[in-house]
This record gives sequence, structure tokens and C-alpha cells, in this order.
Amino acid sequence: MASSHGNYYFSLILSVLVFAIVASSGLSQLTPDYYENSCPNALSTIKSVVEAAVEKERRMGASLLRLHFHDCFVNGCDGSILLDPTSTIESEKNALPNKNSVRGFEVVDEIKHAVDEACGNPIVSCADILAVAARDSVVALGGPTWDVRLGRRDSTTANPNGANTNLPAPFLDLPQLIKSFQNQGLDENDLVALYGAHTIGSARCVTYRGHIYNDTNIDPKFANSLRYICPRDVGVGDDNLAPLDCTATKFDSQYYSDLINKKGLLHSDQEFFNGGPTDQLVREYSYDSEAFFQDFANSMIKMGNIQPLTGEQGEIRANCRKVNNYY
Repeated sequence: MASSHGNYYFSLILSVLVFAIVASSGLSQLTPDYYENSCPNALSTIKSVVEAAVEKERRMGASLLRLHFHDCFVNGCDGSILLDPTSTIESEKNALPNKNSVRGFEVVDEIKHAVDEACGNPIVSCADILAVAARDSVVALGGPTWDVRLGRRDSTTANPNGANTNLPAPFLDLPQLIKSFQNQGLDENDLVALYGAHTIGSARCVTYRGHIYNDTNIDPKFANSLRYICPRDVGVGDDNLAPLDCTATKFDSQYYSDLINKKGLLHSDQEFFNGGPTDQLVREYSYDSEAFFQDFANSMIKMGNIQPLTGEQGEIRANCRKVNNYY
């Protein structure tokens, strides 16, 4: 009997080890120099297109960063968010968190065209383009840099239901936000650091209306100023934009200072400084931008490793908007 139990536990441990090896095998194939031989100009080409797009419209930096976030939180970082709807594909672009919210698809198209021209063939995946463009956008707006691990391949399917389920909503409380990130293998530190991406960009009235009219943990003058932009009535001014922090075209640590002053735009933002376990990290980031930059960069690398397709999985799309066998 003891031997039977021993064999069972040995088999169980072996199964866990095999699963861990399989789960991490994709990560081990990602490397910063993945295109060094096959297309040495790939990264510099992406950078030049991103810098031009951000110089033309600084909001585009936040849009490209958001695209990468919204891609990774559904099926992993696989470029699925870029697929247009077809007779066989229900696009993630029409999922509730993405519709009328994510943008920058034309810039991705421009990057893809330029990179394929530089490489001579479709060598760089759309998923990798998103990851590199996110990094280059942050740098272009004054933020940190990091070595993006590359070698992802593109999905041949989309998952709008996953987008509706997995993307953290702006109405979530802190325990729900923590759970949402834990489901992706990210911890509380990653959560607070990655939400620092809200130091750039803007949000639609429909996402912050509840916070400015119903919540009490918000500076009254700040709330009142937003009510001119965002009327109380649902359906009125839903798409009216407000900046996510008061220096929304510059990547800095102002977001965290705003939270301390109860000027978080979204309900979910202010949850990070609301008498809970993340208060201290918000304080630290508010006065130590170097710590924030370092943690943000590390967490971006970690997020970029969520379930990548590698090896023979997926494909390298010739057009980021459609799978290769679509006619």
C-alpha cells in the first residue's frame, strides 16, 4: 500500500514538473536578439515609425502601449487584438473593453509594412511588433527602456469573450484587480507598477462617470471639474475624454502623486491608494521615479512573457489584420 502511494505521489510530482517545463518552454525561446541575424534592421525600423507617430500625436504613445496590454491579457501576447472581423473570426476589437477605446491599428499597419520591407519578407510577427512598439512609445514619452524578449508568433484566432472576461474593468475594487492580475501570473507589485501606464493617455467619460458622481474617495474640486466634461446622464457625452493624470503626454510618476491627492480618474486607479496594502508602494513611486521606472520595465518584460506562441505554433502574419489563409 505504501509503495502504491509512493508511486502515485512520484507520478504526480513528475506530471507537475512536465507541465512546468512545457509551460516555460515558450518563454525560454524568447530572446532580445531573436532577429539579429534574420533581420538586423527590424528594431530600428519599428523605433523610427513609432517615434514619428508619437511626434505627430503624443496620445498615440499611450494607444500603442494599451494595444500591447489588451493583447497580452486575453490569450497571451499573440497579436490576436489586431485581427479584423471576418465570416470566421469574431474580432476582439468589438469586445466591450476595446470598442471605441483602443486605437493605433493604422500605425501598426505602417510599422508592419516598413519592417517587412526592411526584412525582405514577413519575418517579424505582429505580436512582437506590439511588444517593441509599446517599449518605444514609453521611451519616446520620457519613460524607461528595457530589452524586449522576442520570438512570439501570431495567433490565427481571436477571443472577444476572453477580452470581456480577462481585461480588468475601470470599475473594479482592489481585491478584484489583484485577482485579475494573479490570473495572468502577475503579483501586486506588477499590478501597481503596470497601472503606472496611466501616467499617459486619456479615458472616456463612460469609464469614470461612476467615480466622479458616486465615490467619496475623490477630491471634490477635481470631481466637479470633470462633471463639466462628463454629464451624469448615461449616454450623454460617453466618449468625452479626460487625461488619466495631469501630465498625460509625459511618462513620469505623476500618476501616483495624483492618487495620493485623491485625483485618480478611474475608480480602479484610486483603489491603489485607499487605505489598503498598495498604499505604501504608491507613496514610494510618487517620490522615487527611478524605482517606478525600474519596476515598470521589469513588469513589462514579465507581462510580455504571458503565454507566447513560439516554435511551430501560430504563424507570422503577412497582414496584421488577417490570418494568412484568409481570402
